[in-house]
Amino acid sequence: MTRTRLTAAERGEEVLDAAVVAFGASGYAGTRTDEIARLAGVSQPYVIRLFGTKQQLFLATVHRVSDRVEQTFRAAADEQTDLASLGKSYEQLLTERELLVVLLHGFAASAEPAIGDAVRERFGGIYRLVRELTGASREEAREFLATGMLLTVMAAMQVAGPNPITCGWSTELLDDL
Repeated sequence: MTRTRLTAAERGEEVLDAAVVAFGASGYAGTRTDEIARLAGVSQPYVIRLFGTKQQLFLATVHRVSDRVEQTFRAAADEQTDLASLGKSYEQLLTERELLVVLLHGFAASAEPAIGDAVRERFGGIYRLVRELTGASREEAREFLATGMLLTVMAAMQVAGPNPITCGWSTELLDDL
């Protein structure tokens, strides 16, 4: 049986997949590049060769997750350009908890200047995209994003999304969303 050699770009994609899992589980400060390397099946020096530093790898991971949110919204808008369609599309992201938790870790690590700059830019880009795709007013976009953030936090707590842990308050809070 012969093994197919992957290109550096393909390996980089595998490392990013592993980084989503690892950073989602432990956050920026709590994740080590050797753990990401182990999950990706490569050496830690190879991870550094591909991404430079842990911070650069974290930033690439935040960009990947933000790209995924934007792609999801664009695909929804291709079908129908309203906030309800974008909101419905976000439900599929709720099934991928680690993606959303990476965003939360990015927000939490925003005191780090390079991370904060990138996270603020990407969140602003999502806000602008929502307005551009739907024609939503500032107020409508703010309410849409606030609801999305609530769902993101609740998915991180595992009270929303697939197989939620049932809590009376969470059921009540999510009732009309």
